Amino acid sequence: MAHFAKISEDNEVLTVVVLNDSNVLNAEGVEDETIGKQYLETHNNWPKHLWIQTSYNTFKNQHTQGGTALRGNYAGTGSTWDEANNIFWPEKTHASWVKHLPTASWKSPIGDAPTLTAQQEADTENDYVYEWNESGQSWDIVIIPIL
Repeated sequence: MAHFAKISEDNEVLTVVVLNDSNVLNAEGVEDETIGKQYLETHNNWPKHLWIQTSYNTFKNQHTQGGTALRGNYAGTGSTWDEANNIFWPEKTHASWVKHLPTASWKSPIGDAPTLTAQQEADTENDYVYEWNESGQSWDIVIIPIL
């Protein structure tokens, strides 16, 4: 099965479709994206340059089954196609976050959340979670009592 993202002229992913292998294989029996694009243009009345193949098994520039990652992330409705970097970007969750190309993910402008301390990890009465504070541009810890 091959997955293709249908994108708008503004590079927004509108939907993702799945094609049978027979619709993407060339004469030698090898998967070929251009054949899939042509099939989709013919059968969906949407220009072939606005169909981009995506991998269901790609997340944060890693292949979940140990294969080769394709285009950073699996495309989802509402994500964005970045032709310059050959990456599908998930929706941006915070206005201040920036693209991190090596992991094809959004990162806070001050880096990852701090690591929990050994004491916080060992606490049996509370869970500790860092949440991004957009207005304060900081990672704030939230303490959640365990019931």
